[in-house]
Amino acid sequence: MKRPSAQIVGVGHAVPRRLMTNHDFAKIGIETSDQWIIERTGIRTRYIAGDDETVATMSADASRRAMERAGVTASELDAIVVSTSTPDRLLPAAAVELQAAIGATRAAAFDISAACAGWVYGLTIGEGLLASGSAETVLVVGAEKMSSMINWTDRATCVLFGDGAGAGVLKRSRQGKGILSAYMRSDGQLSNLLQRPKGGSTTPLTPEIVGAREHLVTMAGREVFKHAVRSMADACDRALDGAKLSISDIDLLIPHQANIRIIEATAKHAGMSMDNVYVNVDRYGNTSAASIPIALDEAIQSGRVRDGSNVMFVAFGAGLTWASAIHRF
Repeated sequence: MKRPSAQIVGVGHAVPRRLMTNHDFAKIGIETSDQWIIERTGIRTRYIAGDDETVATMSADASRRAMERAGVTASELDAIVVSTSTPDRLLPAAAVELQAAIGATRAAAFDISAACAGWVYGLTIGEGLLASGSAETVLVVGAEKMSSMINWTDRATCVLFGDGAGAGVLKRSRQGKGILSAYMRSDGQLSNLLQRPKGGSTTPLTPEIVGAREHLVTMAGREVFKHAVRSMADACDRALDGAKLSISDIDLLIPHQANIRIIEATAKHAGMSMDNVYVNVDRYGNTSAASIPIALDEAIQSGRVRDGSNVMFVAFGAGLTWASAIHRF
């Protein structure tokens, strides 16, 4: 078994004030129903940010909770890694805005973009900073304001997503606890399956692009589903192989909360009973990079993660990207 070099010592999350139910879509003219959404996605509600609720504010709230539980002050942070696809500004990084908000004056701060797999990617980066001696304390955040890039006239996508942030504090491993294995992969040849087609530097925003909603998320749902199940199943196997564990050694699986069908298919492949899978997609929807840390925080606070628990994370997102990790708490 890999000797862990980094462990999560505190987790926190934050979501916006507004709770949007499936019934609320009828109020904005979307032809759908509560039953249709639940049957296809498992989602019942999600949180939608207001104008004063940003990636920076949600990240700061989640980070303060994580640091308090870790017994760490902002001045002790050596690095801040933020995974987001929806930064408040394109320049500078969301991480430096978070740094300023929490007063982490010593920290190096930077963003990564790995979509829904981003927080697990961030864990692996944080582990590397600790293992190399470049840092002693690392804050890893996944934060998204997905409502800002959703086409609210497209019922195939607008019902799926929610806003929120989750944060974890990493420190050097002690007593064999921490990240036992990690795995990351990407396939850019499939990038057009889930994307924002326009609005980048090659096709900057114009009134015409905005009018045609070409700067908003598009998704080939069936193809994404197929690749998500296949890739997450493979990532579970790779994480177990890396840690030299079997599925019977895993106490809890925390998958990316995209769709209940994907979650169930991943658990089935892994041979994991749904009783040992943490699910909150029904209450939050798909919060992209924030989904796993939000779920982890809830699992810890509810007692589903205890001292000695082996927890496996697995995620899949645009890119296409996928990742997994096993952590002993």
